[in-house]
Amino acid sequence: MSLLLPSKLFCLAPLRNDIPGLYCPGRPLLHTRNQTLRIVCAKRAGKRRYPSEKKRLKSKQKEILAQVKTRNKFEGLWRLSKLGVPVHRDPGKDFLGVSEGLLEAIAKVLEFPVASMLPAEAFSVIRKSFDARKMLKEPKFVYVVDMDVEKLLSLEPRTWDFISQMEPKVGLIEHLSEEKVTGDLINIIRDCTRISEDTISGDGGNKDNSVAKGSLIASSRKPKIAVVGSGPSGLFACLVLAEFGADVTLIERGQPVEQRGRDIGALVVRKVLEMESNFCFGEGGAGTWSDGKLVTRIGRNSDTVLAVMKTLVHFGAPKGILVNGKPHLGTDKLIPLLRNFRQHLQDLGVTIEFGKRVDDLLIEDGQVVGVKVSDSKDQSQSNSQKWGFDSVVLAVGHSARDVYQMLLSHNVALVPKDFAIGLRIEHPQEVINNIQYSRLASEVRSGRGKVPVADYKLVKYVGRENGDVSAGATRSCYSFCMCPGGQVVLTSTNPSEICINGMSFSRRASKWANAALVVTVSTKDFESLNLHGQLAGVEFQREFERRAAILGGGNFVVPVQTVTDFMDGKLSVTSIPPSSYRLGVKAANLHELFPIHITEALQQSISMFNEELPGIISKEGLLHGVETRTSSPIQIPRNTDTYESTSLKGLYPIGEGAGYAGGIVSAAVDGMCAGFAVSNAFDLCHDSIESVFGKTQSSSAVKY
Repeated sequence: MSLLLPSKLFCLAPLRNDIPGLYCPGRPLLHTRNQTLRIVCAKRAGKRRYPSEKKRLKSKQKEILAQVKTRNKFEGLWRLSKLGVPVHRDPGKDFLGVSEGLLEAIAKVLEFPVASMLPAEAFSVIRKSFDARKMLKEPKFVYVVDMDVEKLLSLEPRTWDFISQMEPKVGLIEHLSEEKVTGDLINIIRDCTRISEDTISGDGGNKDNSVAKGSLIASSRKPKIAVVGSGPSGLFACLVLAEFGADVTLIERGQPVEQRGRDIGALVVRKVLEMESNFCFGEGGAGTWSDGKLVTRIGRNSDTVLAVMKTLVHFGAPKGILVNGKPHLGTDKLIPLLRNFRQHLQDLGVTIEFGKRVDDLLIEDGQVVGVKVSDSKDQSQSNSQKWGFDSVVLAVGHSARDVYQMLLSHNVALVPKDFAIGLRIEHPQEVINNIQYSRLASEVRSGRGKVPVADYKLVKYVGRENGDVSAGATRSCYSFCMCPGGQVVLTSTNPSEICINGMSFSRRASKWANAALVVTVSTKDFESLNLHGQLAGVEFQREFERRAAILGGGNFVVPVQTVTDFMDGKLSVTSIPPSSYRLGVKAANLHELFPIHITEALQQSISMFNEELPGIISKEGLLHGVETRTSSPIQIPRNTDTYESTSLKGLYPIGEGAGYAGGIVSAAVDGMCAGFAVSNAFDLCHDSIESVFGKTQSSSAVKY
């Protein structure tokens, strides 16, 4: 028996060949005993909400109404959410201002009779997203808008009566007593420094309540800090430490983006893999040659996330990422941004060492006192050097498997962590546009039209009632790193292994769409392959990457199978559809990759995904193997407040490689928070991240 818990409610039905809409033209979908699947709704909305949820919302509404009675409605801002503007009334996805259609939606909320009389200058767009769900009468752009009451009244006094009748409503209308402004990280730290200096000199003239009064401490000697890894967490940790005055050295095993781009070109064109400069290693981390997604699960509107986003804008990201509901940069935008970031760090005095690999930690009396480094191209480590530091911020990515092994040799605590593995599915982008937008698909125009290039996000839960994990107990199945208008790329760091990912440029103009379809795995899955110990998850990944390389026949050729063949458990002799993967593909039976319970979980989830997106199962869909590096297979335990390793003093593990982030933004936030913690440890600043940004959810609070 199987239990499936999707996000939507479906009919209860047995898994058989006669289910309407279920693709299984050959034998039964699963080539084991017949099973019964059932679907359970996990969440309800609107009138279908559970009584407990209605009670909670009613209580929240009373609380808000009580608070607003003590405020002046004609001061501060009113935030208006869920303002819908039909596509034909909106200028399109790239327009981030206040249009006539948006003024009409605002007028409807205010119950103001003439929308054209509302001054656009009184409103600012905070968020803009696109909603094309099938349940809607028509697709629409959805806005969050801030209304400046004083400006509105000065430009249009006749709105006074309408504002006086406004009342807050949970999730729709909110009264903000004062404007909340978060600057970029550079200005925030410099404001902290300035206020500290004013406090020390006795000048209390400037009292900016929006920024904490940090205590900058003048040290007789600048602390020497090594930051290992130049991904988002490493860069933002560097930025904070350098701005606070530390002597920072950034050590990166890969190359700067200019040389890294040439190395990746050699890989794609001539199949020459540079072991230390590729899609995983190099300036900016693995996310540089990916989609550049800036979506996050740690609070889009939190001050820490906003500080990161505004810092990216400071270094050259388009301002639209602050407003876009699904912000992304693309590789072409990330490269110049990283150049600007590097230049700023160097201007602050940061020493940047590219092409240097950290081979070992120098430890005395249980304290890190430095690192042993060698040239990245020197695999023998014959010309290694010892560099002394007061502490080491470890910001490597989760492909730096040699670092895990090195930490284990020093008995640094490593905890195996759940992650996910699976396959990457690719369709023509036009297919996804038609599935998601129907008649509106023509408005995409390869990323240059009114509506965004269509994407998708799918999550289901698959399981069996017998609770046997090794046979495929309840596990999450989901789409990961969906790249509309993108391509499949090689993320292997070893010629004998095949691992893939997706990437896209800012315009997302490619004719393909791809996404990983993965299922969660845990230590019990590792043990089923007789893999044990702290690095069992790493070996689990390697096992399937090696299998994929063998199935592909070597030379970085990726094994592929049509979705229909994968669902039927067969390999057709007919030709396979074209792929965006440029190093070559080979038709193979992907059932040979994984244990049967993982293959079955993938089949079941694809079947359910096809219910939400009819057409996912088609001969045009092509599955590529294998996707294994969705997140770190280990976590390095650290102190919640100080970010210091619980088993080795002076070591600060951060970011994705340490198991505390999942994406560019969350990794950057983690690096920023760690930078404040290390600065605090060396008396560069006495106040914590909370005193600067207020109580906020850090990336380490989210399970990845």
